[in-house]
Amino acid sequence: MIVRRYGSMVHSVVPAFDSRAMTEIGFQRTADLSLTSEQFLELYERVGERALTANSEGDVKDEAERAVLEALRLQIEALEKEVGPDALLLVESQPGRDYPKTRDKTQTVLGPIENRLHFTWTIDPPLRLGIFRRKAA
Repeated sequence: MIVRRYGSMVHSVVPAFDSRAMTEIGFQRTADLSLTSEQFLELYERVGERALTANSEGDVKDEAERAVLEALRLQIEALEKEVGPDALLLVESQPGRDYPKTRDKTQTVLGPIENRLHFTWTIDPPLRLGIFRRKAA
């Protein structure tokens, strides 16, 4: 399960990545878990961290951006499976400080008949996820 801090609360979230949004890398709250920050820290301890990033390339700008977001989503799903159902992934990247953003680089590719554009997309800075497990009683 993925969780994120909203003020003094910690809520469960699901990825809501959209290449058409101003903030492409977003998370939508769910009702699966809701704790105060104090309750969260009493129940869970941090056991690790991962920084996720992704890259993609293509000749169509939106397709390449969607591909980089899909690659990031797949990495999150793989990490959720790796840590198991008893662990929580806390989104530690903070908006306004180190929140991940899609970045693009456009190159002109010279062809024999026509010039084309080639797009390279990356996630920078990486999405930081803390791995938390329930404390032993």
